[in-house]
Amino acid sequence: MRDEKAEPPSSSSFTWTNFFSPFTKWDVLLGMVSAFHLFMAPYTKVEESFNIQAMHDILYHHHNIEKYDHREFPGVVPRTFLGAFFVSLLSSPFVVIMHLLNLPKLYTLLAVRLVMGIIMLWTLRFLCIQVKRKFGHQVEKFFVLLTALQFHLLFYSTRPLPNIFALCLVNLAYAFWLKGSHIATLRCLIFATLIFRCDILLLLGPIGLLLLLTKAISVTQALRCGISTGLLCIGCTILVDSFMWRRILWPEMEVFWFNSVLNRSSEWGTHPFHWYFTSALPRSLLAAYPLCFLGFLVDKRMLQYTLPVASFVLIYSKLPHKELRFIMGAIPMLNLSAAVAINRIWASPMWNFSGPYRYWNSSGRCPGTPGSCPLGPACSDYNNRRKGSWKWVYLITILLLLVSLGCTTITSMASYENYPSAYALKLLHQRGLDPNQTLDQWVHIDTFAAINGISRFCENNFPWSRYSKEEGITIQEFRSRNFTYLLSEHRNIPGYACLFSVSGFSRVQIQLTFPPFQLVKEPKVFVHGNMRSQNWQHKDWPGCE
Repeated sequence: MRDEKAEPPSSSSFTWTNFFSPFTKWDVLLGMVSAFHLFMAPYTKVEESFNIQAMHDILYHHHNIEKYDHREFPGVVPRTFLGAFFVSLLSSPFVVIMHLLNLPKLYTLLAVRLVMGIIMLWTLRFLCIQVKRKFGHQVEKFFVLLTALQFHLLFYSTRPLPNIFALCLVNLAYAFWLKGSHIATLRCLIFATLIFRCDILLLLGPIGLLLLLTKAISVTQALRCGISTGLLCIGCTILVDSFMWRRILWPEMEVFWFNSVLNRSSEWGTHPFHWYFTSALPRSLLAAYPLCFLGFLVDKRMLQYTLPVASFVLIYSKLPHKELRFIMGAIPMLNLSAAVAINRIWASPMWNFSGPYRYWNSSGRCPGTPGSCPLGPACSDYNNRRKGSWKWVYLITILLLLVSLGCTTITSMASYENYPSAYALKLLHQRGLDPNQTLDQWVHIDTFAAINGISRFCENNFPWSRYSKEEGITIQEFRSRNFTYLLSEHRNIPGYACLFSVSGFSRVQIQLTFPPFQLVKEPKVFVHGNMRSQNWQHKDWPGCE
């Protein structure tokens, strides 16, 4: 609900004063939850591999592009280096300090992910400022609370996925949209579409069409904005990425051609049309999912914001290959709709939407008492949670929030156990270290291990100076290779002894005791030592039984 101090929408431009205004306890809450996820699960998986490897190479190999990871492992489709360059630039002072202190690369990984998280949280902060301005600070509080009680958005906030770079711009676009700066809204979405994720076009289209139909912008303004911003973005990405990839390249055009025109993305699995609505959104929104439908019913203003976002998810559902991270751009606006609903359930009177708001104070509530309220009898019982007809709705909302907290707790615990390869390599560095070692230790990392937690930030200094991710080696062929250690998904490999294994998350098991659930783990990664090598045989290893 909008309070009396809220200003009408403005088309004024972005102001850095608002963006960097003093932080509130709600900003601290989001920052603490994001930091918790970062330090609980500092490693990364295959989805983040391009940008995380690019950041490593920019920070450690600098201009020696031939040593960059993408030269050896280009991936299925090329991605832009612009996001990696930006985060690396902001992280470089911390990296210099860590280098002077001779700290392991893992600290650099934490630094770049921390910078990524700060960028995301700043964009969320700007969005919260506009939510408060348009709907009141009660809605802002519930918006932050819902976001903090969800797992996916803040868990991914520090992870340099193309989707997260795009989400930062989508957050800014939503904020400008709420503020009434429609040209800035389009510019942010165009930037995200042409540089980071071409699928944001499915969000840009409905929002742009709505702005045109409501005459918020003219066709001429839209064309001028689209052409100028588009040429700038395309020029930047072609200039930088063509140099880095050593060929004329616009990465997102190739991604669009691969995924949409050729439909090759379906080779990585498909889901039914309804999957986003019946699986992805319920898991990502949790309590906010049922409440977001109530939001635009209790506040008609939300309809114009949720309809384009729902259209984005609906259109995206036609693509067979589906992943939750593809629609993360919908989460903030659906959270806002749910926050509006909770605010109505929690504290707002049951009357027509148009008139009474002018009497409310900055807390979003009527300032009067049953005898003194300017509305008279209409406000005799202004707190909905004291009304019999709303009491059960209030209790159900509290229950939903508690369920969200429980689900997020379980998912956070499972995520910690979801990077077995990184823990295996860390244990190998610790247990296999010999102060008298004078020869390089050659570690081979198979495909399964490489995609489940290991990046170049996990590599160590001498004697751990040789790492191989060579693909296509058969189990029998390892016998003739000179690797000192293997990290593999296979328990038995001829010519190698299994030194130890690391378990990873398998499933959640419901039980009748307390706690009512248990995380079931099973061995995922096996570390082997070459039987012809003497480097490891004098040490006591736990084995793989």
